[in-house]
Amino acid sequence: MNVKPKVVVSKCIEFDSCRYNAQIIRSDFVSKLKKFVEFIPICPEFEIGLGIPRDPIRIIEKEKKRILIQPLTDKDVTKKMNDFSDKFLDNLKNIDGFILKSQSPSCGIKDVKIYPRTTNSAPKFRDSGFFGQKVLEKYYFLAIEDEARLRNTAIKDHFLKKIYTFARFRKIKETKNIKDLIDFHTENKFLIMSYSQKNLKEMGKIVSNQKKDSMKKIIIVYEKLLYDTFSKGVRCNSNINILQHAFGYISKNITADEKKMFLNSLDKYKNKKVSLEIPVAIIKSWIIRFDESYLRNQTYFEPYPLDLQEAEAVNICPSKDYWK
Repeated sequence: MNVKPKVVVSKCIEFDSCRYNAQIIRSDFVSKLKKFVEFIPICPEFEIGLGIPRDPIRIIEKEKKRILIQPLTDKDVTKKMNDFSDKFLDNLKNIDGFILKSQSPSCGIKDVKIYPRTTNSAPKFRDSGFFGQKVLEKYYFLAIEDEARLRNTAIKDHFLKKIYTFARFRKIKETKNIKDLIDFHTENKFLIMSYSQKNLKEMGKIVSNQKKDSMKKIIIVYEKLLYDTFSKGVRCNSNINILQHAFGYISKNITADEKKMFLNSLDKYKNKKVSLEIPVAIIKSWIIRFDESYLRNQTYFEPYPLDLQEAEAVNICPSKDYWK
């Protein structure tokens, strides 16, 4: 199924020179993604009338209450930002993710400086910006990242898997066809399993018991589990388990030396000597060679367009703690 995810992006990232200093932020990833994603660019600070260029704003916290203020003008824009954020986010439809500006007092999602007073003070700690916090509250279940974190290969891969899986599922919600849902579940079985075997089983039960509930209820329950499944990234051992599972469909057709080569590639991946793409490429070559139609349709082997994949000599083999 060909899909184009819908992603809200901070307008200053590759779209417009709308930062406080009238500059644009460059991101190779966002630039590359433009061909594959329907972007919705937004600059909350410009939208509330701060202009370009503008005096910087900062977040002040006093007695556990936060305000958004422009120190040089002493202008308090807290209400304007909250009102704009609520209105904009409440009117969004069919969104799959967000790419927001890191450290921005409006758009930042986790590394924004929080100050004790307007001037002559060091930040007390870091947290999310005003618009970013609203995004996290209203759309916590979607793919939400900033452009700085998306320089990390594993985080980028996880983000892409989420937006493309969610975009494919949106099509199922539109058709409201149980056969389409069954096909979706079947084609994404390995991908979902790599994230959570427990959720895969629960989702399988929902699909198989569709005669007992209305399609509307089935979609709601299935969607909740789908979002929960992708709430954290895939660990190294999960990838190995999936590839061993796929290997079971192939192993009867290959030689002892080929088996040894594949298992050796898994061991090297586990020990961070090769990227995941090495054992995946071996499996994919056998899928083509032996015409394994079931495996060929598994999104695990191509969860997003190949042009967005990046080959690296060494890739992180994430542990459970990596995604905290």
